[in-house]
Amino acid sequence: MTTNTSIGSNGTTVSQTLLDTMNGASSASSASSSSGTSGTSASDLQNTFLTLLVTQLKNQDPTNPADSSQMTSQLAQINTVSGIGQLNTSLSSLATQLSAGQSTQAAMLIGSNVLAPGNTVSVSSGASSNFGVQLANDVSDLQIVVKDKSGNIVNTLDLGAQGAGVVPVSGWKPVDSKGATLADGSYTITAQGTINGQQATATTLAASQVQSVVQMSGGAPGLKLANGSTVALSSVASIL
Repeated sequence: MTTNTSIGSNGTTVSQTLLDTMNGASSASSASSSSGTSGTSASDLQNTFLTLLVTQLKNQDPTNPADSSQMTSQLAQINTVSGIGQLNTSLSSLATQLSAGQSTQAAMLIGSNVLAPGNTVSVSSGASSNFGVQLANDVSDLQIVVKDKSGNIVNTLDLGAQGAGVVPVSGWKPVDSKGATLADGSYTITAQGTINGQQATATTLAASQVQSVVQMSGGAPGLKLANGSTVALSSVASIL
């Protein structure tokens, strides 16, 4: 049953439900009836507060005005919650658009050769696949060590001083340290960079063709490469 409360000297009444909403209280019957719904929105609460505030101001005793500071404070809190909800909606929409854009970019790479994190170089008929190194900082000396399938060092490439970023290596003639052509097969590479005699971060990159687009954990787009690896779109260092 709904009860009414008088406000002001002229006897204007306001429902108890409206007062409970203003005071942040709710009855057991109200909670029960709303258990199957999503609840009152911030916009609905805001409208209710405004209605009550206007009614109170219109009917208050001029010689003893009501203190509306608490009501105004609660209304400001509702505005804050409403603003946060709108911001979350906007961010979710933006994230969806960015994800769709990344998927489109990934699909456009199918059939292209890219440099991505990897440590394998293929040698065939006296030619090697492209590879490279990604540097976090400028280095005073960069060396790439080439090893055969048994782990033996067959050659060391000294690239000298290099700046931060991607350092591609293309057109390398695959020979050992004595100048003999390397046999066909797969070789591994490791990178060693130095800054004033101290070891620097250097990530080896291998070239491979993009075969298809896959979805990584978390929903981000990934690329399945011809060398059998799968890398995130964001980890692609260069498009050849």
